[in-house]
Amino acid sequence: MTGGMRPRRPGRDGRPVAPGLQRAAGYTWRLLVLAVAVYLLLLVVGRLVLPVGAVFLALVITSVLRPLADLLGRRLPRSLAVAGAVLGALLLVAGLLALIGASVADEWDTLGSEFRGGVGRIERWLEGAPFHVRPETATTLQNKLGSYLSQHRATLINTAVSQAGRVVEVVTGGVLALFCAVFFIHSGDRMWGWLLRQLPPGARRGWDRGGRTAWHTFAGYTRGIVIVAASNAVLVGIALALLRVPLVLPLVVLEFFATLVPLIGSPIAMVIAAVVALAARGPVTAVIVLGLIVVIGQIEGHLLHPVVMSWAVRIHPVAVALSVIAGGVLAGVIGAVVALPLVSVIWAVVSELRAGDGGAAA
Repeated sequence: MTGGMRPRRPGRDGRPVAPGLQRAAGYTWRLLVLAVAVYLLLLVVGRLVLPVGAVFLALVITSVLRPLADLLGRRLPRSLAVAGAVLGALLLVAGLLALIGASVADEWDTLGSEFRGGVGRIERWLEGAPFHVRPETATTLQNKLGSYLSQHRATLINTAVSQAGRVVEVVTGGVLALFCAVFFIHSGDRMWGWLLRQLPPGARRGWDRGGRTAWHTFAGYTRGIVIVAASNAVLVGIALALLRVPLVLPLVVLEFFATLVPLIGSPIAMVIAAVVALAARGPVTAVIVLGLIVVIGQIEGHLLHPVVMSWAVRIHPVAVALSVIAGGVLAGVIGAVVALPLVSVIWAVVSELRAGDGGAAA
């Protein structure tokens, strides 16, 4: 037997199995195990939305505010540094919400007249080429819509009241997330060290490597997606301001949070902006806003993501798309948000442990 040839492993029938088939089988069962793990985790997310969502949000807050707390901790006691970082973030969010409310209040009267005029422009546009919708058709649709709302007013009110419990759940989850984030920022390292001490001594090193890799990947992904979302929001804000579309600030905030859902979030936010532009500025402006979906998508896909995210997450776009779709199917919006960082963390941990095992074996 030559020295460079690997012996073929015999199969059950005594015939040798090709090395390529052996490698393919190895990768196949690893991928199957990874897929089952992701599936089970997403099922848990779907069943325990409130606590899982709160812990996930707490980890996001920790990854964003931990560097600021560490920076403040160089000159202040740790408790004061954490309090300063958290209170500063809360004041920033509260100020942003107040600014949005003031912006909407200032533009409310103007928006009413613009939207009424926009409806008339849309009707005249539909009556012309190439649609040639008859005027009585639009009037009939408006009358039907008005009668439907009047007939089902009680049902709509009851539905809105029944959804008030959702608001309580969201507030509860936010408070729980903030509570957990304070402890994660203040003493996350000590909490992780205590958890490692509960494991058998022989397993601590591997778990420590895997946990630190998981946190590094998750924190890098979170900071990267926040930078991408902020960049998208700034681009959208500039474009909408130049086009004189109303409600620029609320639409910018919507774009920022929608971008946190990869692939589908930003286009949905831009479609909403196009609807506002259609009602307030007419079809031409709305078409331009829709064109921004393509432009901003190209900037995000070919500039922002490769530059910002490549140092933290290295996932193929096909895997990104499949992860987001699978997460949305299994656990709704929360699953779509959690799926990509979850897959990224699992892949990074597997790669790290496999590289460490290879180095140890060598």
